[in-house]
Amino acid sequence: QVQLVESGGGLVQAGGSLRLSCTASGPTFSSYVVGWFRQAPGKEREFVAGIRWSDGSTYYADSVKVRFTISRHNAKNTVYLQMNSLKPEDTAVYYCAAARSSWLTPQGDSYEYWGQGTQVTVSS
Repeated sequence: QVQLVESGGGLVQAGGSLRLSCTASGPTFSSYVVGWFRQAPGKEREFVAGIRWSDGSTYYADSVKVRFTISRHNAKNTVYLQMNSLKPEDTAVYYCAAARSSWLTPQGDSYEYWGQGTQVTVSS
């Protein structure tokens, strides 16, 4: 059983940066893909970025390309989401999710394990 814990959310002004972390307990991420999703009030959950642990391949939503970077730290079994040039529309609860798969997908239903979420608020 994989348990995911996110951290790093907070309040930041527009144009600022935050780094989110997602640390797994239980099995290592070595056979997994890990994704970041977000959900703003009144909106559907949306894919933000994903990484395939085995080869480091990444995939981003168009809305965050260039501004966000997903990366991994093998020894810490942790995935990071570096968020730069934040905008008020990035405000949401951000969730980390993992799937025991090699298929790097933006489809949330394909992910088996989810963290509890961390709030990111960007003020204008």
